[in-house]
Amino acid sequence: MWQGNVTERKAGPPEVGVSVIIFALAHTHDEHGGKAKRDELWIPLVRRVREPFKGMWALPGGDLLAGRSLEWSAFVALESTTNLRPRYLEQLYTFGDPHRSGSALPMVSIVYWALIGSAQVDELRDGDNVQWFAESALPPLAFDHADIIKYALNRLRSKMSYPDVASKLVGPRFTLRRLHDVYEAIAGRTFDLGNFRRKMLASGQLEETGEKLAEGRHRPAAVYRYIPGVVAVGNEVWKSWDTQLNPKPGDGVAARIGSGASDDILSPLTTD
Repeated sequence: MWQGNVTERKAGPPEVGVSVIIFALAHTHDEHGGKAKRDELWIPLVRRVREPFKGMWALPGGDLLAGRSLEWSAFVALESTTNLRPRYLEQLYTFGDPHRSGSALPMVSIVYWALIGSAQVDELRDGDNVQWFAESALPPLAFDHADIIKYALNRLRSKMSYPDVASKLVGPRFTLRRLHDVYEAIAGRTFDLGNFRRKMLASGQLEETGEKLAEGRHRPAAVYRYIPGVVAVGNEVWKSWDTQLNPKPGDGVAARIGSGASDDILSPLTTD
């Protein structure tokens, strides 16, 4: 371990650790259990108990463990802080801006992430110094964790046109209304349902199963599934909203490094 006074340590190699971001797609209800609200993405955050940024919220994280892989260290960091045990974590990106720790010692974070499918908000239990927040209502965050979350959201949104990603979130069979709700949750904004339905049906990715499903007070709706092996290149449903969802030049970390991200598919990222 690097020794010396603070000035010497600041001039030395940075500390290296792991951070973990978990997105949970949760279906919420109003306070009186009445009309259901749209799905939202929720994220567990940990309140820091030491400097730097003592008292602020941050992504779960920890140190690298001797004799263990990076993945194992990420699993341990997540379980020890949130008690979550996903089957799989995928490496997202390494963040090492020299100013990300403020005036403290330089730090590099190797970030892992995973996505939890449908859940109820009451299943997302808070713990000691741990609290779940809706992505639309995040508190001020320590370090550059707000940029990390923005970057992860951009990566997720860029893959929503892949059938194996969308079906992991909505299931193998779904109504167009349900698919619409999930797209809205990931995008964090509303889309006209009629326009969404027309574009999805025109994409050539979906086929009817012949089943019907009642949704609340609405008449039974047709159930669809993705056609195996069919990918709508340049999916118009998502493409038409792409400029509104993706970061623009100069928009934080996501814009600076987004073009360097790997082009992996998120199917193994989804966990139970």
